[in-house]
Amino acid sequence: MSDEVMQNPEAETPENCTHDCSTCGEACASREEVDENGHRLPHRMSSIKKVIGVVSGKGGVGKSLVTSLLAVGMSRREHRAAILDADVTGPSIPKAFGLKQHALTTEWGILPVRSKTGIDVMSVNLLLENETDPVVWRGPVISGVVQQFWTDVVWVDVDYMFVDMPPGTGDVPLTVFQSVPVDGIIVVTSPQELVSMIVTKAVKMAGLMNIPILGIVENMSYMECPDCGKKLYPFGEGKTEKVAEEFGIPMLGRIPIDPALASQSDNGLIELFEGGYLEDTCEKLEQILPVD
Repeated sequence: MSDEVMQNPEAETPENCTHDCSTCGEACASREEVDENGHRLPHRMSSIKKVIGVVSGKGGVGKSLVTSLLAVGMSRREHRAAILDADVTGPSIPKAFGLKQHALTTEWGILPVRSKTGIDVMSVNLLLENETDPVVWRGPVISGVVQQFWTDVVWVDVDYMFVDMPPGTGDVPLTVFQSVPVDGIIVVTSPQELVSMIVTKAVKMAGLMNIPILGIVENMSYMECPDCGKKLYPFGEGKTEKVAEEFGIPMLGRIPIDPALASQSDNGLIELFEGGYLEDTCEKLEQILPVD
């Protein structure tokens, strides 16, 4: 991705580009070949075994937190993990990992930034001059940038790539599902009354795109009393499980409200968190999508 495109992201995007090379006839400067399923081919030097999208029907449910914990969990299980941050207008992955350096652009392509424990990360914040600069781009331009994270970044020997999606069912999730060979998605939700709507939206979109749903992760499930250790359910109990049963989707894991987890994430130390809330989830993913 050139500096010119970062400064003026519309420079290389034709007006009629649909960002789906299997149907679009525009001669884009960044146009790449597609495979037999219409997915964009990754960088010629990339090697990516499994791609998992992390989605939610609404914002504020902890999707980026779940993405980060899954990547950390897979890395601890001796897999090479990577995160493609597709939430271009609200990127929070670099902050969780304490990444400040810029991604390096070479003659071969863009190199993702590697975290302290060896997780490769690509996010728009790793390209901006200042991480607090707003991304004021239109939807098709944002979709084009996400595609370039797949085609122009050199992802080396990745076992599991987690794609942190923006909330909802708009341009970017559609672009990812059309352009990237996603092996399955994980739906992140919280136990409020909106859980049914959140899951229903994600299920319907996955069905339209013919992508399997691997399961649901519930965030903010409960909190533990610091004195007696009893589990308290401020948003109620069992709502997500009921919806999961309704759709026939497995519950992959639950994350409680944990001030220590929030603190370490805010301070860029998520790789040091020892809670292990998604350890069983990572084991289940290994069984559903083995890489060996």
